[in-house]
Amino acid sequence: MGKIAVIGIGKLGICMALHLEQAGYSVLGVDVDPQYIAQINQRSLSSSEPEVEAQLQSAKRLRATTHIQEVLQADIDLLFLFVATPSTPEGNYDHSQIEQVTDELAQLQSNSRPRHLIVGCTTMPGYCDQLAKKMKPYNYTVSYNPEFIAQGRIMHDLVHPDQVLIGEADTAVGERLAQLYSHICRNKPAIHRMDRLSAEITKLATNCFLTTKISFANSIGDLAISVGADPGKILAAIGSDSRVGQKYLKHGFGFGGPCFPRDNRALGIFARNSGHQLLIGEATDQVNQQHLAFQFQQHLEHFPPEQTIVFDSVSYKPDSTLLVESQQLALAVKLAKAGRRVKIRERKAITEQLDQQYPGLFELEARDE
Repeated sequence: MGKIAVIGIGKLGICMALHLEQAGYSVLGVDVDPQYIAQINQRSLSSSEPEVEAQLQSAKRLRATTHIQEVLQADIDLLFLFVATPSTPEGNYDHSQIEQVTDELAQLQSNSRPRHLIVGCTTMPGYCDQLAKKMKPYNYTVSYNPEFIAQGRIMHDLVHPDQVLIGEADTAVGERLAQLYSHICRNKPAIHRMDRLSAEITKLATNCFLTTKISFANSIGDLAISVGADPGKILAAIGSDSRVGQKYLKHGFGFGGPCFPRDNRALGIFARNSGHQLLIGEATDQVNQQHLAFQFQQHLEHFPPEQTIVFDSVSYKPDSTLLVESQQLALAVKLAKAGRRVKIRERKAITEQLDQQYPGLFELEARDE
């Protein structure tokens, strides 16, 4: 099956590396933490992602290293890149880790053999074209191939995708990636091949559509509650129309987490910088905040001041331990700061985070995982 390098084997990268290995590829993983690398090589890694530990135990063709120069082995020409692209204070994606890795690769490249860099991180539209120009003198092509995954389901989502998005450097690389996914995937996803810029916009716009759908559902649900109608029945009826669909069309908490809010903001910034305005995206963010205010007011009205308000989950979604932009947590914080007694029953990993971030604000109860 050949040999592949995966640079950046954190939460997403290790999952991709394991699926490549299981599909028959020999995989060289690269990361910076010697202790983490040792845990992978010793098959002793502890991970909160389901299936990772078990699949790592059985992996025969996966080896990890801190030495990036090892990716220049003669039998490796496909390099996946999964490093972090955190948001800047302005809402752009920070590409500095990609820049650091590609600077190292440029300095190391010592022969004329072409290699193909596959960027799996979320990037600002237009960045991968800039990166391709930077890397071309060193005989690298650059393609954009982001994953559509959810925390707590990464292993599952990688092999059961609805779509595979390939912003190909050229037709030959695109074909190789399409073939690679035919070996990894356990379903038959739609494979969309296009230029890099179109793929970068597609990645952000897909998540932005989902945030729009969530905000629409919550705004209709809030309206229904305000006038005494039934939000569940209304949204179920709307979702039964095949043009709409039931997914993400429930009345509940607003959208949060490490992807949806960031992608929504980033696409809006790209649009404004390009001379356009995405009004729907801006409205989606406003509705998300309006919905939080509505939920806050509803709790104040329906819970007597002496009653403890209990939250059984405050992570951004129930099967995750992440608190990033969690709307559940934002509501709990607003209520507690308004003087209401708030009790949070959560997994120990989360109650420990809350105790550090909000000392004394909540009554915390650790429950079984």
